[in-house]
Amino acid sequence: MKPRKLLMIVNPKAGRSKSRGPLFDAAAVLSDAGYWISIHNTAFPGDAAATAQREGPRADVVVAVGGDGTLNEVASGLSQLKRPPLLGYLPQGSTNDFAASLHIPGDPAAAAASIARNVPRKLDLGCWNGRHFLYVASFGAFTRTSYAAPQAAKNALGHLAYILEGMKDLSTLRPYRVRITADGENLDGEYLFGAVCNSTSIGGLMKLDANRVVLDDGLFELLLVPSIKTAAGLQNLVHALLNQEYDSLVFRHASSIRLETGEELPWSLDGEYAPSAPVVTIENRRQALTMLL
Repeated sequence: MKPRKLLMIVNPKAGRSKSRGPLFDAAAVLSDAGYWISIHNTAFPGDAAATAQREGPRADVVVAVGGDGTLNEVASGLSQLKRPPLLGYLPQGSTNDFAASLHIPGDPAAAAASIARNVPRKLDLGCWNGRHFLYVASFGAFTRTSYAAPQAAKNALGHLAYILEGMKDLSTLRPYRVRITADGENLDGEYLFGAVCNSTSIGGLMKLDANRVVLDDGLFELLLVPSIKTAAGLQNLVHALLNQEYDSLVFRHASSIRLETGEELPWSLDGEYAPSAPVVTIENRRQALTMLL
């Protein structure tokens, strides 16, 4: 049998532990499964995407090793190829939302064993004004938390780092007036927060009912948090989010979303910064991504 080539793209700054021992264990599992392995350590933002696009055609499998941002870059790079290789993921970040949705083990050797089973699964891929995202494009309150929390704090504190960073936004909590069309339905209004997602976990804190999220159906889950006028309303909102009660929120399934606004509106794509834009078009590319899970 011809050996299969596997490229590991590793973000050396991701995760709480700097020990590389578990990654050697993962590499051993993949080597025993018949892969010839090469490893690339990323050196700067965008390196993972460029490496995936440049080296991907010579690999049978490309494995992202890092957090959701690293996985986003690798998937974005592979999406530029006519015949992309299969994608694997060894989650090493602070929250690993997408890994949680896919039930990928946090232990690198166990995750590598899942890859070695060589069972492909097709998943939807999002496109935000031409830029790809795997599991969430969000705007409004606390959006900056995902990319503003210092990497050292995320490595040391995990979810707590996001909570502490989010507390800085409380004093500026305000609604944004937006015009939204979701599969032809108009949802214009004032919203504190919005998420277009394909995941059961957002920011490691907000959870969606797994029974209402299908990762390969061509539909996003659109969650909008309306403006809150009173302290009691804010309390009810927190209760609704914690208990996955969507009646007081706007919750839809949609494949195509257009958002317009005259305000400076912060965005985050898979936890990475995206600049404000007066018009944002988000499309679901159904089953455009193939992963080994």
